[in-house]
Amino acid sequence: MSVRARLAVLAAVLVVLAGVGTAAVVHASDRAARRDDQQAGGPPIHPGQVRLATGTGAPPRRLVVRSMAWGPHRDELVVAPVGDPGAARVSSGVRCLRFHAAAGTGLCLRRVPGIVGDSYQAVVLDADLHERRRVAVGGIPTRTRVSPSGRMAAWTVFVSGDSYADGTFSTRSSILDTRTGHLDTNLETYRIVRDGRAFRAPDVNVWGVTFADDDHFFATLATGGQTYLVRGEVAARTLTTLRGNVECPSLSPDGTRLAFKKRVPGLPKDAPWRLSVLDLRTMRETPLAEGRDVDDQALWLDDRTIAYALPGDYGTDLWSAPAAGTGTPRLLATAALAGAVLG
Repeated sequence: MSVRARLAVLAAVLVVLAGVGTAAVVHASDRAARRDDQQAGGPPIHPGQVRLATGTGAPPRRLVVRSMAWGPHRDELVVAPVGDPGAARVSSGVRCLRFHAAAGTGLCLRRVPGIVGDSYQAVVLDADLHERRRVAVGGIPTRTRVSPSGRMAAWTVFVSGDSYADGTFSTRSSILDTRTGHLDTNLETYRIVRDGRAFRAPDVNVWGVTFADDDHFFATLATGGQTYLVRGEVAARTLTTLRGNVECPSLSPDGTRLAFKKRVPGLPKDAPWRLSVLDLRTMRETPLAEGRDVDDQALWLDDRTIAYALPGDYGTDLWSAPAAGTGTPRLLATAALAGAVLG
């Protein structure tokens, strides 16, 4: 084949490749545009003003969630009345992958798109959802909590793997004092007391913090293939094991009970968890009426009702069940991931 013929073939190939590339870009752009349209059947969402104010003069109790419906408000924090979660939602314009709030302080774990890959930040927000501080978290966000006073903020990220189920994950949990700025970057460095003795192991993981107050919290500690409920103390930098087979604890508003997920023998490996409530005074467990697999850190709507996420048409829906283990689960909000109850 002559040089001229080879050049002609090369030119033809380049034209074809350019056409394929253009078609791919146009298709991706069209798909993204369709994704950003409000989809039929999703909850109505309207832009508006969202505040984290509580107490005297604050609006009635509200549920703040991450919107999971495809459309212009995907991943934004939206608000609906707790008593009427099917009502139209008000969007804040603030995007978070995970969120929690208390006493006018919010913690938003968000994605930051980058040229060579996404990064993630923990962002402390004031009552008007204005940024007060940001911290790079170095992993994919999975859990977050703010202490009842609004002073302490905690988060957990995956630093490898993407699931609790396969046993190969690694997490890192951090606690930030929003008043002083002090940051404990890794709770695995705390002194661990197991069965009354100092304990240390290279495979320790800690996740799922829930605060009792600004100094005391509960969390999950894993080591040697076992999980434990631990009581943590920020000032003393200690973690003390209390009980086995407790994951992602969530403390009730009255501070007397923990909602948590536990592994149940005989269930499938990829769906092993059931929700229960632990009475901290008697250490008695009460299974919830929810029989489906729940991989979530539950949210207390009040002292009697627990909310949690389950797979749904838009990713996740919120369901609720009585903390007493009675009754039946009910759909709380479609296309939503739990955030916080305000008011």
